[in-house]
Amino acid sequence: MDQSPELVPRPEQAPPASTFPLYDVFFNDIELRAGWRFFMFYITLKVARLGAAFLVRYAQRAPSANQHVGAFGPGPFIISDGVSFMVLLGVSALMARFENRKLGQYGLPFRLAFRGDFWLGGLWGFGAVSVLLLTLRADHNFSYGAPELSGWSIVRFASLWAVAFLAVGLYEEFYLRGYAQFTLTTGISFWPAAFLLSFFFAALHLGNPGETKFGLFQIVLIGLFFGFTLWRTGTLWFAVGFHAAWDWAQSFFYGTPDSGIVAQGHLLHSSFAGPDWLTGGTVGPEGSVLVAPLLVLLCVLFYFAFPNRAP
Repeated sequence: MDQSPELVPRPEQAPPASTFPLYDVFFNDIELRAGWRFFMFYITLKVARLGAAFLVRYAQRAPSANQHVGAFGPGPFIISDGVSFMVLLGVSALMARFENRKLGQYGLPFRLAFRGDFWLGGLWGFGAVSVLLLTLRADHNFSYGAPELSGWSIVRFASLWAVAFLAVGLYEEFYLRGYAQFTLTTGISFWPAAFLLSFFFAALHLGNPGETKFGLFQIVLIGLFFGFTLWRTGTLWFAVGFHAAWDWAQSFFYGTPDSGIVAQGHLLHSSFAGPDWLTGGTVGPEGSVLVAPLLVLLCVLFYFAFPNRAP
């Protein structure tokens, strides 16, 4: 008697994987669910950071590595964020191998390292801070002041702070918008993940001396802008360049507080005069109410500068 193939019993075959108890809790149709992968990443990163703690004198994150109010030198940032970035890179590479992906898929493809988007991001970051401070100066709320450094000291501190903030930019951007953004995107889509990580970005600054609630709100907006640059360019190199130059311009070049932190060895002896809501107060210029419209302007300009979304 003729039977349809689908009705013929096949006892030699294992039942579909989805019939195993709790399979759907851990796996989707393709791989381990995003939440579990993110949990594995987070736990592995925590363990790896504990293992590397003896290399770092300060806490795991600068700028909250030192809780004392006053000037901060570039050394702790270079060590803390440099080591943290290398640990993060290693854990991300381990997850890439586990997931059968390339490390470059998490936002920092090495073939594009320190190329066009990075330097363009640096130009935008320095320009954005400069426009903000020019606006405050036009209203007599900011003064550049006289140079505090001269000769070789300028080159020395400019270079050290450039390395320090490159380490900060690489670590914070890859930590928040690297593996975490990629993996959460596969679970809850890009923008919900970007919002969630932008709030977490602000939470990382809670321990900074001089930080305020409004300053934290501005950090959320900055995080969303960085997410938009990732959405458009497909990599984090623009965001890394922007982040590093934004911090370098505030801390070293103009000598203003940066998220409540004052840099040791800054170029200009600048000063503010005006209400905190306008100047940023102890937070620095990124706590100014003018940052929100500035970020809107940056998003509009970036929209036209990068009209097509990258894969």
